[in-house]
Amino acid sequence: MQLTVNERLHRVAAPQGTLLDLLRDDLALTGTKLVCDRGECGACTVLLDGRTAYACLTLAAACDGATITTVEGLGAPDGSLNDLQQAFITYDAAQCGFCTPGQLMAAHDLLARQPAPSEPEIVAAMSGNLCRCGTYPKIVRAIQAVAAARRHASAADAAPGVPRGA
Repeated sequence: MQLTVNERLHRVAAPQGTLLDLLRDDLALTGTKLVCDRGECGACTVLLDGRTAYACLTLAAACDGATITTVEGLGAPDGSLNDLQQAFITYDAAQCGFCTPGQLMAAHDLLARQPAPSEPEIVAAMSGNLCRCGTYPKIVRAIQAVAAARRHASAADAAPGVPRGA
């Protein structure tokens, strides 16, 4: 079968097990974490054809032809962080960091669907991702900051006759 992971086409022998097994064991993409193995914690959240999915509950064989984005696919090819990843650092939303990949993927999906989410919308969108360190308020602030910065950048880009960066 074949699937596209982080914009790279992969051909794999008919896989056994879950998408999480395929990502971690066969493709060496270990950013996606195995924690509960029951779809309850969200640490294994990836984007499957543009929507969040728990990799621990998704059969790998069902992903033939799919497009998958893992946390490794969020940053730039040169390894630099994207704005959401940087905000998680800036707002100390990562704490121990174990849930962070899943949190980032859920936040990325939220902002792709809703560029200006309210706090209740953020809380609802992130509710499938657990954090044992309890950094929920910091995660919400990081997402709010990215949403605001992106709106500001879009408004500046759309303003006619205003020099970029003014």
